[in-house]
Amino acid sequence: MVYQTSTYGELYTADHRIYIKKDGHVISPFHDIPLYADAKKKIVNMIVEIPRWTNAKFEIATGEYMNPIKQDVKKGNVRFVRNCFPYKGYIWNYGALPQTWEDPTVITPDTQAKGDNDPIDVCEIGEEIGYRGQVKQVKILGVMALLDEGETDWKLIAIDINDPMADKVNDIDDVRKYYPNLIESTHEWFKIYKMPDGKPANEFAFNGECKNKAYAEHIVDETHEAWNRLIKGTIPHKCATHDIKVDNVTLATSPYRLHNVNIPHKLNDEQEKRVTRMDNKWYYIQSKL
Repeated sequence: MVYQTSTYGELYTADHRIYIKKDGHVISPFHDIPLYADAKKKIVNMIVEIPRWTNAKFEIATGEYMNPIKQDVKKGNVRFVRNCFPYKGYIWNYGALPQTWEDPTVITPDTQAKGDNDPIDVCEIGEEIGYRGQVKQVKILGVMALLDEGETDWKLIAIDINDPMADKVNDIDDVRKYYPNLIESTHEWFKIYKMPDGKPANEFAFNGECKNKAYAEHIVDETHEAWNRLIKGTIPHKCATHDIKVDNVTLATSPYRLHNVNIPHKLNDEQEKRVTRMDNKWYYIQSKL
């Protein structure tokens, strides 16, 4: 299934938007891209929001019509994550799973905190650097539970199924084997990344432990069920705790399905130039010094 991107506005401005298209028509990446690329094999779709080694904080605009990807804005300025030594930007391709939602009205028993009102986040550890709006097929390997300002903010660990290491990496222990210190570095990155802005270190459930594949897949199923309640109108999409735009073009059982999409901007279909000859692989060297 091939998706395309179209943009509006100048990059790194508050007006910039990245729309996702299928067959030339704008769709919602939040609602119209299926969670599962292969449900039997538990292969899921992931939408890349932030390519590895970049700093601009892009995210699916859950509160906007057709949910384009936009850059987060804080105090009137577009947001860039600081570089905390020895890390440069995000240390994985970072994004979200479609058709998932961390429900802010429900307390998660294992974390004793409500959901953060977003699709579930993914850290994709493969060697290819993704691009904003890319739809990757990934397999889930584990999950951490960040407690972000008192809310449950799950962080899935996953790998692109087309990555050269994908056949060898099937659970979180394989990540520890083939990617030494990546789990520890991921924990540290999330713990400290807001501290240059004067905020305290982030906290975690489970003492920061990264749970395994089976637990992670259970969490994905829970967030998918929460999204189902939202998109079918079982719970309101707008209330005191959240305001989610639920317009979609593919879901026959949703009362919010549209037959026509009207984007009030002229979109640019020119694709961003990407460097293909650079070696983008992380090298995990076990020092013997």
